[in-house]
Formats: sequence, structure tokens, C-alpha cells
Amino acid sequence: MFKTRIKFPVVTVTLVLAALLYVFWDQTRERPEPVDAGRFTNLQNNPVKLSTTVDWVITQVPSFCEQASDQSEKAQVSCVESAQTRSSTCRRGVNDRFPSVVASEAVFRDVSITLINCLMQAR
Repeated sequence: MFKTRIKFPVVTVTLVLAALLYVFWDQTRERPEPVDAGRFTNLQNNPVKLSTTVDWVITQVPSFCEQASDQSEKAQVSCVESAQTRSSTCRRGVNDRFPSVVASEAVFRDVSITLINCLMQAR
């Protein structure tokens, strides 16, 4: 009768190896240190990338939601989820409007207010 040959799954093996290499690379790469509010105190002498500023403001969303909500846990969770849904749109908007380096308190304030207003839209 007819013999069927089983082909070696080259494409599948290649994709699995690529995924494993990516995971290994991601686990071994250097992680940036967390940014705290003190990083934004002397911007004229120590400017910050816009992306660092945006990332920091977004990490503050749970605190903003706690302050803005009626103290119920359900309202806070809803607020955080809503802000997370808008975060990529808000990031793009801020990146389009502001310089890539935040080198003054005025720019930091404007970036923060713009981003917070976007993330915390009409509650």
C-alpha cells in the first residue's frame, strides 16, 4: 500500500524556538529602576524623557482614582479600569503635543495635567 511520510514541522519548531529565545532575553535584560516623585524635582539640571514622565503619571492612577471616587472599592476599580482603557490613546495625545524631553516644571505640570484630564475623563 501507500506509505505516508510525516513531514518535520519546521515552521512550528522555528516559532517555538523564537518564542523561547524571546522569553529568555526578556528575563535576562536589565530592568530600569523605578521612578519616584523626587526624580522630577530639578528638571532644568536633570531633564527627564517624556516617556518616563508619562509612565510615572500612569502609575499614579490608582491614587488619583482613590481621591476622585466616593471611597467605594467598586468605584475605584471602575475608575482604574476606565483609565487603563484610555491609557494608550492618552499616551499618543501627550506624545504628539509635548517635546520628547521634560526640562522644566511648567512642561512637567502641563504634561501631568493633560494626561490626568485624559485618563480621568468626566466621572
